[in-house]
Amino acid sequence: MANVKQATRAAETRKAEAAPPPKPAAQAPAPTPVPPGKMMQELRVTGHMMSLPTGLFCIVNETSATTGRSGGMPGVRISPPPVGAQEVEIVGFRPDGWLSADGDATLVRVRRGPAQVLVTIYQLPDQPDSAPKLQVRQLLGETAEAAPAPAAPQRVDILAHIQTRGDVGARFGVWLGERGSQNWIEGFAVAAPEGMDPADLSYQGVLGRGWLSPWVEAGAYCGSRGMALPLLGLRVRLSGEAAENYDIATSASFVGGTEAGPVGNDETCEGAELAPLEAILITLTPKTRKPAKGKR
Repeated sequence: MANVKQATRAAETRKAEAAPPPKPAAQAPAPTPVPPGKMMQELRVTGHMMSLPTGLFCIVNETSATTGRSGGMPGVRISPPPVGAQEVEIVGFRPDGWLSADGDATLVRVRRGPAQVLVTIYQLPDQPDSAPKLQVRQLLGETAEAAPAPAAPQRVDILAHIQTRGDVGARFGVWLGERGSQNWIEGFAVAAPEGMDPADLSYQGVLGRGWLSPWVEAGAYCGSRGMALPLLGLRVRLSGEAAENYDIATSASFVGGTEAGPVGNDETCEGAELAPLEAILITLTPKTRKPAKGKR
């Protein structure tokens, strides 16, 4: 019996030695390492303190063509100020508080103004044209003062709403606003001269560093009224037949005494320190056409 058991063990030992070694368990492939330069991307972040009077306001980040191609940037956040936050109530339509560039909006209620609101803008550094198109709309509050009608038959080419003065008009080539007065411009409108398509004359207001209002066509108002929100510059452009027939130049002065311009078509006129806009000068000059050469 013992010999049988020994023979069986010997046979099992030879069988085990002849069998191939077991295959190691399959392991998941190691993740592809992310290049260090792609693990973190630096953003361009700018902050603005915006002063609002008593009332209810809606801040909208207008739809941008860059949405979907830039990771949702530019993104905007509206926050209470470090001091005086008890006077401001902010309610967003998104639970995460972001205003993306596809029409997101938030409500701001100022219980006792003027009060400040912190506007923080996040942009990709390699997309300089991705500035947000923010609009501030007053829903409730003190109504803006009535605009004085210009004396007939005076023609007004440019209309500006000036702090403490209301709406004031001027012709092309004449300064609008009083340099050195410390009264800033809150908004403006430019009329197309007779024979010019209003769509060929458009303009923007500078609201902050890298922050311009949406383009508006001739005759439309750009900015605000009675909200104590100064413009910090402007940009005027001609296109189509207007660009073929006219040259345009823009100059500006700012609270504190700095000046900028003249700048040409589709160029931004703003001060180095982004001080409030105090006076503007827009010059529209017909181009001199060269006489046609006669046939010999």
